[in-house]
Parts: sequence; C-alpha cells; structure tokens
Amino acid sequence: QVQLVESGGGLVQPGGSLRLSCAASGSIFSIPTMGWYRQAPGKERELVAYITIGGSTNYADSVKGRFTISRDNVKNTVCLQMNSLKPEDTAVYYCSANRHGIVTWGQGTQVTVSS
Repeated sequence: QVQLVESGGGLVQPGGSLRLSCAASGSIFSIPTMGWYRQAPGKERELVAYITIGGSTNYADSVKGRFTISRDNVKNTVCLQMNSLKPEDTAVYYCSANRHGIVTWGQGTQVTVSS
C-alpha cells in the first residue's frame, strides 16, 4: 500500500494560481484511479478531480476549466494545477489512490484563497 504526501498548498489571492503535488512512496503505475478531494470547514469531503490509469480525467463542475489534474507514472506523482482561484476554493486538499475500492489518503495540504 502506497503512502501519499501532498505539498504545494498555501495562501493565495483571488485569481491566483497554485500547483499541488502528491508524491507516492511506491509505484502508482497499476493504481486505476488517482484523485484530489477537498474539505472545507463544516463541509463534507468532496471530489475535485480524478485521473485514470489510461489518462481519462473527470472534474467537479465547480472547478472545470480552472483546474487540471495530471499523473506521472514514472515519477509516481499526481499534480493539480489550480488557476483562477476563488475564495470558495479554500479547503484542505487531499490526494487519494483508489485501487478497486480500497482508498488510500494523504495527510492533506491547506489552500487558502483570500485577499
């Protein structure tokens, strides 16, 4: 079972950009789905985006056109490029690895969008 470590969070002004990275302790080559979730204070954790082993992607409606997910099966990393950030994007962002229903989570990284 891989361990996941997120990085790249921080404080950014509205309209700004951040790039989150998720480093896996082992190979992600055979993991069917890698994803990013987020959880804002007082809210449930929600899917932001996922990418399959074949490179297919899916995004939450709220981030379509602004966020881009990518995976590198050689470097064992998954990234989330976030552009045109809004205050409502403020949350703890979690990386996930879904292997046939068995989900592994990272510890999360805080993203705060505020002026």
